Parts: sequence; structure tokens; C-alpha cells
Amino acid sequence: MQAITLKYKSQGVAKYYFVAALALFTAQIIFGITLGLQYVIGDLAFPYIPFNQARMVHTNLLIVWLLFGFMGSAYYLVPEEAETELYSPKLAMVLFWVFLVAGALTIVGYLAVPYAKLAELTGNELLATMGREFLEQPLPTKVGIVIVALGFLFNISMTVLKGRKTSISLVLLMGLWGLALMFLFSFVNPDNLVRDKMYWWFVVHLWVEGTWELILGALLAFVLVKTTGVDREVIDKWLYVIIAMALITGILGTGHHFFFIGLPGYWLWVGSIFSAMEPIPFFMMTVFAFNMVQRRRRDHANQAALLWAVGCSVVGFLGAGLWGFMHTLAPINYYTHGTQITAAHGHLAFYGAYVMVVIAMISYAMPTLRGREANSRRAQNFEMWSFWIMTISMGLMVLALTGAGILQVWLQRIPTEGAMSFMATQDQLRFFYWLRVAGGVGFLLGLLNYLYSFFAAPGADEDEVSVPNGTLHRRVRAV
Repeated sequence: MQAITLKYKSQGVAKYYFVAALALFTAQIIFGITLGLQYVIGDLAFPYIPFNQARMVHTNLLIVWLLFGFMGSAYYLVPEEAETELYSPKLAMVLFWVFLVAGALTIVGYLAVPYAKLAELTGNELLATMGREFLEQPLPTKVGIVIVALGFLFNISMTVLKGRKTSISLVLLMGLWGLALMFLFSFVNPDNLVRDKMYWWFVVHLWVEGTWELILGALLAFVLVKTTGVDREVIDKWLYVIIAMALITGILGTGHHFFFIGLPGYWLWVGSIFSAMEPIPFFMMTVFAFNMVQRRRRDHANQAALLWAVGCSVVGFLGAGLWGFMHTLAPINYYTHGTQITAAHGHLAFYGAYVMVVIAMISYAMPTLRGREANSRRAQNFEMWSFWIMTISMGLMVLALTGAGILQVWLQRIPTEGAMSFMATQDQLRFFYWLRVAGGVGFLLGLLNYLYSFFAAPGADEDEVSVPNGTLHRRVRAV
């Protein structure tokens, strides 16, 4: 493999964000397995880690590590797209430590202090923002997130403004600004329950089915540009069409939640129609990825990153598109809303759309951050095995949750008389829950295999060469 140096020295700050993201990702999966076991062993780790605390940690770690991944990706991508150094690498590092320490203290708070006491200690009576799913963060943490986001956006925006403007960097910037602006609704906690849920969906839905999709499109386009060598003009056209469809369907598709929280009845039709169209941009993303690979002008040395990028488009379509469409229409969603079918959709959609695109960026960027064009062939083999282990394990989890959800609907939701109670229904789902645990363990093994790839020694048929940071790498011998 060819030894290289970074085009722009300030891109190096991305390494810290990527390492933190992977560490937090590992912790998230460990807590996820703990939760899966608590479904079948109710008193596991009680009273030290009650279910509600483990669930908060699991979901909050998901959000935080993805944000670290997005920020690291932006710090790597934007200087290269803008053809200029990052506006302030020092600011990027200060914000990294602020965000990491604040996130760690918040997780410790969740685990060490009862939630009601945590709310009291962190000034929730001054501005009540706690107690909502995914937005459980104490007020100081939410304020810290806003400060970090504003500093980050200032840094990225100034870098873009002083350099070259490309469609990839502009779409990414729009997604990142949208992410930050939507989060401000987490500070609004009205007494009216309908308004409260509406603002909650402004954050949760318009993140994952709105602004985050812009980030996804930009990162995927960047990796494909670098690994296929296809003309930017071609990729730009695809990118604009995909994000236009994603915004139209994602924003109006929010209506499939609004009908169930007490908003006017027309949201039943708006939500059903436009959320049923949400698979379209993900299908277009799949066609886009395969089209770019087919038209590639070079075979990049980093085949692992290309696999993650193509896999992201396919699994994203299955999770966000197919599994979302399966239960988005109101006559079906009436029975499935909040069941394990929702959990199946959520797990596969997050993994396919956001987890895999961040891993694709890390797989592409980390070798260059370590002074090489790509990892050794042996290390990439570990990465690609990780892809298949994690994806198959996630598939097992999703099929288990789907089966559990169908049975749950049949026993608990459909009967008009003699419907089984919630807890009695849960007892009937134990087989599926054990399958989910098996999938979770397999996923963790795949992730550990991915982490090992960073330390895997090159194969015996690869020659050692020195690289700029003083480490050793090897070049594949010509055959």
C-alpha cells in the first residue's frame, strides 16, 4: 500500500472524534445486550442498572456517538472539499473534550443517581426539559450540546466560506445546521400534551428522517467520489435529486405520527401518503451507489470502505424504506404503533442509514489519518468480515423483533374481546427475545472484529514500508 500524507494537516482532529465514536458505539452495544437480557431475565443487574436507566444510556449513547461520527466526518471532509485548512483546529479540539466530558458525566449521572434526583440536582425546575424519550439529558447537558454545536458549526461554516464550495460540503452544511436548529425544540416542554409531542417529533423525526438524511447523502457521496473516481458532475446530480426527495417525503411524512397525538385528521392522509413515499429516496440511493461502482474509473485500494458505502445504501433501503413502509400506512400503524415491529424498523434503519455511513467514513479516513492510502489487505479482510458479521447479526435481531411484533399485534392489539394483557403477551415473546440477544452478541463480536482490524498485522505476502508517522506498514508483493 502507498504511504501518503494528509492533504491538510488540520484534518488530523477527525481521528479523535472517530476514536471516541467507536468507543461509545461499543458501550452502546454492551448496554443493548444488557437490555435484551433484561427482557428475559427481569432482575438482571437490578438494582444497580435498572431497565429504565440502561435504556436511557443505550439510546443516548447512540445519539452521542453518531454526533461524534458526524463531526469527525465533517472535520475530515470539509477541508478536503474546501481545499483549505480547517478554520480553527484548536477550537475543534476544545469542543471535542467539552463534548466528551459532558457526555461521560451525563452517562455517569444516569447510572449513579435516580432520575428524579438528577433532575433536581441539575436545575430542571428552572426550565423543565427532562423526562422525554431520547431527550432525557439534564438541562446543563442540553446547554452544553448547543454550545458545542454552535462552535462546531462556526468552525465548519467559516472553513467552507473561505474555500471552494462544492455540492457535497454545502449539503453537509445544510444538514448539520438543520440538526442543530431542530434540537432547540428539546428546550420547549409545554403543558399541553399534544404540543409537547409535536415539538418532540420535530426533534426526533425531523432529525432521522430529515436533516440527518442530508448528512447521510453528503458522506456517502464523498466516499463514492474518492473510491470510484466518478465525475463529480454525475454524483452531484444524483445527490440533489436524492436529498430533494428525502426532504419532501421526510418532512411531510412526520404526519404519520401527528394523527396519533391529537392533531387534525388531515394528517392521517398527509402522513400516510408521504411516509409511504419515503422508500423512494433510499431506493434511489441504492441505485446511485451501484451505478457509481459500475461506472468507476479506478479500483481504489480501500475496498473495505467501498463495501461499507454500498452496504449502507442497501441496508438503509431495507431498514428505513421497506421496514418503514411495512407499517407506516394508518390502517396498519393503528395496530403496530409502539410494538416490537417499530423496534425492528428503528434498529435496521439506524444501522443501515447512519451507523454504516459513519463506519464507511471511518474506514476511508482512518488509514489516511495514519499515513497510508488504505489498510493492509489482511486488515481489510477483517473489516469486511466485520461487515458481514454485524449485518447478518442485525438481520437476525430485526427478524426476531419483527416476529415478536407480529405475535404481539395478534395477541394484544387485534382482539376486540379477551385481548391478552401486555405482560402476558411479553411472556409469549420470550423465544424471539432470546433470538434478539443472540443477534446482539453476534453484532458485538463483529464490532470487536472491526476494532481489531485497526491493529491487525499485515499478511506474510506484504512487504513492510515506513510511513510518515513512524509506524510500519507493508506493501503487497507483486505477483
